[in-house]
Amino acid sequence: MNPVVVSDSQLDGDERPAVSVVVPIYNELESIPHLLDALSQQLQAAQLSYEILCIDDGSTDGSDQLLKQQAFERQDLRVVLLRRNYGQTAAMAAGFSYATGQVVVTIDGDLQNDPSDIPMLMQILDEGYDLVSGWRKNRQDKSVTRVIPSKIANWLIGRVTGVKLHDYGCSLKAYRSELVADMHLYGELHRFLPALAFIEGARITEVPVKHHARQFGQSKYGLDRTFRVVMDLLTISFMRTFLTRPMHVFGLFGLSFLICGMAVSAHLAYVRLIVGEDIGQRPLLILAVVLLLAGLNLFSVGILAEISMRTYHESQGRPIYRVREAIGCHPKTKKAH
Repeated sequence: MNPVVVSDSQLDGDERPAVSVVVPIYNELESIPHLLDALSQQLQAAQLSYEILCIDDGSTDGSDQLLKQQAFERQDLRVVLLRRNYGQTAAMAAGFSYATGQVVVTIDGDLQNDPSDIPMLMQILDEGYDLVSGWRKNRQDKSVTRVIPSKIANWLIGRVTGVKLHDYGCSLKAYRSELVADMHLYGELHRFLPALAFIEGARITEVPVKHHARQFGQSKYGLDRTFRVVMDLLTISFMRTFLTRPMHVFGLFGLSFLICGMAVSAHLAYVRLIVGEDIGQRPLLILAVVLLLAGLNLFSVGILAEISMRTYHESQGRPIYRVREAIGCHPKTKKAH
């Protein structure tokens, strides 16, 4: 059976592929041929029009050259080569910019996710959801370095963001295209996509998916990512609560400090002017000055944050990646330069 693909000329009209499968690739030379064959087989069997969009994130093992070769041989494959290794978040952002499907599915390039789960994710998406997240219920990874830290992270992320999923780290997810079009990714935010989607009002669900042990190469994840994840988690927490009203948090603390500072200052004024005692050596004088300055400072930060927030929402923004070459595809927006 030939691949059910949509040409660039068709995309100018109403027809778009049913699904764009976005695959971030970094040094997965041995896995690529098996993954492409498996994706094509499963999507053709499901009778879905599709495109496979591989984003090479600065591979050094020849994955980029293999992908270029495959792109010229296969009608269903689009390839974007980034100029260097920017990280998985940037690779996904590039994939979202180039994807043309009505649904965008993300999947790892290491063969640990199973392409046979994609039709099931799309069926569940049709039940009225905006995002369907995979759950590696029977995860095939080393428990000490991968599974246990992942469980802790999933619990913590769920508590902070309010979106309680068993498996935030599973790359196998299905999104409605209009949802990913509004997402601006940076840092390590790819793992927080459900939380970002929740901020936008998305309807989210989670389903168990198959998971396989790694067949080729080595894992790109380690415990060194913990600090970056924690910092991005704090960012998500702030965005969820105060993204559109930063003055609410800075103004609250600023006002509290100002009130305390003025109360201490009033007490010191009473002691100096009415009681007639010297206040020059009192620690309360230093405290009053610190509280007043801190309050004014926080108010200033709040105003600047309000201005930055408006700029954030109104500006186009810069992409967090640079493309060396795009084969068989064109960006949907001006972001993917």
